[in-house]
Amino acid sequence: MTKKEKALAIAEILEHYFPEVPIPLNHVDPYSLLVAVLLSAQCTDERVNKVTPFLFEAADNPFDMAKLPVEKIQNIIRPCGLSPRKSKAISDLSKILINEYQGNVPQTFEELEALPGVGHKTASVVMSQAFGHPAFPVDTHIHRLAYRWGLSNGKSVEQTEKDLKRIYPEETWNKLHLQIIYFGRKYCPARGHQLLECPICSKYGRRDLFK
Repeated sequence: MTKKEKALAIAEILEHYFPEVPIPLNHVDPYSLLVAVLLSAQCTDERVNKVTPFLFEAADNPFDMAKLPVEKIQNIIRPCGLSPRKSKAISDLSKILINEYQGNVPQTFEELEALPGVGHKTASVVMSQAFGHPAFPVDTHIHRLAYRWGLSNGKSVEQTEKDLKRIYPEETWNKLHLQIIYFGRKYCPARGHQLLECPICSKYGRRDLFK
């Protein structure tokens, strides 16, 4: 079986188990998604979804957020971790959106990645989930699964993204990255993984990882 054939077989399994994939982070517009994704760095989506209602009650748009003292933002988002850095990034990017984009979230990778606290993965999530542009956000979980399934060599997150984009059709990227995340959480966790019980690893997983 070629890597391409394996990739398509894995995609069929993912579609079977997760035909519908809601966006994990609660949001109402591109700005609230951008802030939520920024908060999700080294934090679970579940915890972010518990914190953002309090943050967005105080300010749910860049104009109001820019008026909040950084200390207040930091106090609200403290449960998400890295609050000093994240609060400053949220405040600074809100001011940039006002001054350079009339309060709107830009729709290019270059402009998004130039914002404070926004890296390629965050920009990819916003581009795909807020604007519907083809992107394949790769976090550490997708990176781990792609290596476990033999779809990438595991050298870096950047290489994994290139490998997955090369294997899968562009029109599948936005849904597929969410399917992988949901599948990994339920059937293919980092710890306590049962090879024979996993619908993908039992058929296509790298055997050298489970000796």
